[in-house]
Amino acid sequence: MDANAILHSAKTILVIDFPSPDVPETLARSLFRTVVKGGPGPKDYSLYTVERGSVLVLKVGSPPAHADLVYVHRPVAELAGIVEQARSLGAKTLWMQSGLAKAGVKDPKGCWMPEEESREARRIAEGAGLTFLSEPYIADVARATSHPA
Repeated sequence: MDANAILHSAKTILVIDFPSPDVPETLARSLFRTVVKGGPGPKDYSLYTVERGSVLVLKVGSPPAHADLVYVHRPVAELAGIVEQARSLGAKTLWMQSGLAKAGVKDPKGCWMPEEESREARRIAEGAGLTFLSEPYIADVARATSHPA
């Protein structure tokens, strides 16, 4: 399944950190139920929603009961716990973004990872039965995907 099809079939997305607000804001504007884990605490969850054309961030204090997809912008070393949470929420896909362009230069739309990190991330996700994506940039796919409301 390709990135467009995966995103098109999702309804609820849990975002665990992000390289720029473009990620959760674009997902919310694209009519996905977008819940963001925005800090280290167990209650650091917010719902991104659109009202009268503006993105609102509402503190919800807990993860969604279910997520179809988990988007993550965290180090590979943290993936085991994130994958465990993804599975507990019923997610089928882990979409990881490094926030790096080639040669390791920071880029909020960057999806490049060193080959060994990419292999390890894929091994962890697929070993848990999840589909793994690390590119393209999820907000670009969301903007181009016709998502049913």
